[in-house]
Amino acid sequence: MTSSPAPPPVPSGAPGIRQPLRRLRARGRDEAHRTASPLELFFDLCFVVAVAQAGIELVHSVAEGHAGQGILDYAMVFFALWWAWMNFTWFASAYDNDDVLYRVVTLVQIAGVLVLAAGVSRAFEEHEYLVVWLGYAIMRVAMSAQWLRAARAAEGPERTTALRYAGGVLTCQVGWLGLLFLPEGARPWWFLVMALLEMCVPPFAERGHTTSWHPRHIAERYGLFTIIVLGETIAAATIAVKSGIDENDALGELLPIAAGGLLIIFAAWWIYFAVPVHGHLRSNRQAFLWGYGHYLVLASAAAIGAGLEVVVEETAGKAHLSTLAASAAVTLPTALYLLTVWALHSRHFKRGITQQLVLPTTALLVICCTFLGHWAVFAAGVVCALSVVAGETLAAARPAVAAREGGPKTRTG
Repeated sequence: MTSSPAPPPVPSGAPGIRQPLRRLRARGRDEAHRTASPLELFFDLCFVVAVAQAGIELVHSVAEGHAGQGILDYAMVFFALWWAWMNFTWFASAYDNDDVLYRVVTLVQIAGVLVLAAGVSRAFEEHEYLVVWLGYAIMRVAMSAQWLRAARAAEGPERTTALRYAGGVLTCQVGWLGLLFLPEGARPWWFLVMALLEMCVPPFAERGHTTSWHPRHIAERYGLFTIIVLGETIAAATIAVKSGIDENDALGELLPIAAGGLLIIFAAWWIYFAVPVHGHLRSNRQAFLWGYGHYLVLASAAAIGAGLEVVVEETAGKAHLSTLAASAAVTLPTALYLLTVWALHSRHFKRGITQQLVLPTTALLVICCTFLGHWAVFAAGVVCALSVVAGETLAAARPAVAAREGGPKTRTG
């Protein structure tokens, strides 16, 4: 994939005098030592605040016996968070010049996600999306301003791409007003239409010119956000287990849940980072499919933590649902996570049908664990841990084959 050549800006940590305002020019795709900036890490941490709020509300909905509506609300809110995060991430990979204006506009986007987080409870409980829409609007208008700034510094096809992005983002933001005025029954369908339109903006904008996103930087950014979401999942599950022990003194019943949940999350981390994926991101087609697919990766990772909280509440007798339903709140998002990670990049580094079947088989077995009653979470954790062992064993048995084929050593993920 080609892109218009442009010299990279001075890195944020470079010595010398840094101008407070600089032209927002494209960075080089082959730029060496490109890593996530402190601003990007701060951005991720603030976004996880909103992800945590969505997870809390999902727990309440499922525990009260309203799983269907809760999952729908969660999917809608999480899309807003994920899409705003993803748009910023790809823009920053191509244009981050770390000047004062860039930082200020990014901080405005962070303020937007905190506004959105403040409206999550009302969106779940009252189906009132005004605050969520306002927070999303703040983020998206700020994103459009960044694209307009990039357009001002560019010319030719690159300028056209930036203007298409800015126009597409603003047009879609107007469309999201439908969530405020349409009847409640029509909102899920309107959400689906608007989500599809949002996802059409990047392919439309980059016709004729590809932004100079950095494959290694993009892979690192997605990996870091996945780590943060998994960390939030551990934190939420830990608090739930502690609360269950303090309030019900049910240590014997909660320890298997805690152990199983920990094994699931450890395995989720291991599988995701088993192989470096940046070498697979060679074109917009591959990158868009990979990036869009992370909606399911991140949403399911966050949902695992919510599911663990539901299981704890059910064990403590505080949830209005069956043991089977509570177990499914963990096993189903775990299976979805495994299948999505396999589909997005693990399968590209597998050799042979046996290695290819490790994760799909694991996902199937995790679903079967749903029917094991109060031992479902522990059994699912053991299955996930065994899948890591199986993957590593198969990889170790075929190093010569991997070397001959010129690919990376095949691993679990």
